[in-house]
Amino acid sequence: MGTFLFDKIIFGPVQSRRLGVSLGVNLLPVNKKICTFNCIYCECGFNGDNNTSTSTRMPSRMEVRVELETVLKQMQAENNAPNVITFAGNGEPTVHKDFEHIIDDTIALRNTYFPDAKIAVLSNATRIQKDSVFKALLKVDDNILKLDSGLETTIQLLDQPNPDFSLKKLTEGLMAFKGQAIIQTMFVRGVYQGKKIDNTIDADIKSWLELIQKVSPKSVMIYTIERDTAANGLVKVPLDELKNIAQQTEDLGISTQVSG
Repeated sequence: MGTFLFDKIIFGPVQSRRLGVSLGVNLLPVNKKICTFNCIYCECGFNGDNNTSTSTRMPSRMEVRVELETVLKQMQAENNAPNVITFAGNGEPTVHKDFEHIIDDTIALRNTYFPDAKIAVLSNATRIQKDSVFKALLKVDDNILKLDSGLETTIQLLDQPNPDFSLKKLTEGLMAFKGQAIIQTMFVRGVYQGKKIDNTIDADIKSWLELIQKVSPKSVMIYTIERDTAANGLVKVPLDELKNIAQQTEDLGISTQVSG
C-alpha cells in the first residue's frame, strides 16, 4: 500500500487498535507532512516523502470547527457514536498555532453531540514546554505522548527528532503532567542506513522502565508496526515479547495496554 497522507481535516471514523471507534482530526496540511520528528516507522512517510505541494497552510480554527460539527451532526443522525475524537493526522498536531482554542471548540462540540466520547491527542511531546500546549493537553481525556526509548541514542535513530531535542527536557516535561498523561511506545527492530535498530534490547528496556517510573503516567500503550513504514527493513516485534515488556511495566504498578 505504501505510506500516505490524510487528505481531509476530519477523517474516519476508523477502528483503532488502541482507542476503539475513532474520528480523526488532522490539523496539518492535507498535502504536506509537518512534524518535529521524522520517525523511520511513520505511516505518513518521511518528512517530505508524500508532499504534493510546498504550501504549509494549516486549516483555520473556524474550518476545523465547521467540518467537525458537520461530521458529528451526520454521525448523530445515523446513530453512529464514536468512542473517541482523535487528533493525529499528517504530523504533530500541537504545532498548530490555535491548538488550545481548537481543543476548546472540540470539547464544546463533543459535549453537544456525543458527551460520552473521549477526546485524545497523539503527540510526540516535543512541544509540551509551550504553556498553551501543556494547558490544552490537560483539558483532553487522553493526552497520549510518545516515549520510544530511555536512551537518547536510540531516539535519535528511531525518531530522528529536530536538532534541539533533549531527552532530559522531554522527561522533565512529561513529569510535569503529574500522572495525567498516557505514554505510548512503538517497539520495532530492523536495519536503517546500515545501523541496527532494536529498542527491545535489555539496555533500552531498562532505561525506558526507569523513565516510565519517573514519569509515573496514568497508563502506558505499547505497540509495534502494523502498516507500511517510512524506512524499509523494519519488522514487527512479536506479541509475546510485547506482553513481556508490558508485564514489567505492570510490575511498576502502571496499567499497560498491548497492541501487537
